[in-house]
Amino acid sequence: MEKLKNKVAVITGGNSGMGLATAKFFATEGAKVAITGRNEVTLKKAVSEIGHDAIGVKGDVLNL
Repeated sequence: MEKLKNKVAVITGGNSGMGLATAKFFATEGAKVAITGRNEVTLKKAVSEIGHDAIGVKGDVLNL
């Protein structure tokens, strides 16, 4: 099923833990997924794991 088809999800902290699990689920449900994370290495790995043309943006939401 693609309950999230034509939707976009932006997930902060999507490179590990619950954020990564959520990003994977949303992607399998059809959403276009963008994740953020502080560590570029884990961010790239997470984007690869998510697949479905996910994108990763390095950043820290605590630092403007």
